[in-house]
Amino acid sequence: MAKILYVEDDLSLSFVTHDQLEKHGYEVFSSGDGLNALALFKKEIFDLCIFDVMLPKMDGFELAIKIRETNKHIPILFLTARSMQEDKLEGLTIGGDDYITKPFNIEELCLKIEVFLKRKLVNKPIKEFYQIGLYLLDVKEQKLKYGANERNLTLKETKLLSLLVQKANTITKRENILVTLWGKNDYFLGRSLDVFISRLRKYLSEDPTIQIENIRGVGFKLVLLEKEVNRRR
Repeated sequence: MAKILYVEDDLSLSFVTHDQLEKHGYEVFSSGDGLNALALFKKEIFDLCIFDVMLPKMDGFELAIKIRETNKHIPILFLTARSMQEDKLEGLTIGGDDYITKPFNIEELCLKIEVFLKRKLVNKPIKEFYQIGLYLLDVKEQKLKYGANERNLTLKETKLLSLLVQKANTITKRENILVTLWGKNDYFLGRSLDVFISRLRKYLSEDPTIQIENIRGVGFKLVLLEKEVNRRR
């Protein structure tokens, strides 16, 4: 039985959603504010989180950031108002895995939950290390190393860089990246992908032989100008 942390300050909506999720076979822990939810997260081991964005004491975005500091892998779904497009982009950028707009259908929510629970079980990297120019990507530890320096990456940053390096010097289609990392090809997810690409360019900027090219309307290409990618286990 998957264990879900569900955070919603609308008591009526929280009660109905909690009840429906339990009827679908999930074990649900509900909270009405971000601080209490964070305390719950530290006490229990959850399989997935569902956060409303507008929460008292600590909003859903801040809560997600706090959780990502200790757990980079747990799927996080955000609940957003239909008109708040900015919420969707920000939530995806800070480490959320997907969003669902209010009002939502419980079957749609459960479908998203199942997609991420299954992906959590099967989405394991084939390689543990990738040499990218002068950088070493440690997939398991989610670190990008450059000489004596190293940078901690988020799970999505690690997966995105892994996808690009696996097809170094060839095009990785935009839609394939979106479906692989987020489960669907979506406008807001696409904007979030652009943010992640910009981050990776910055992370790799110490080595001038590495470029991430934007192939307009098609996808991205990780170009190694002088050294071919060397992969090792």
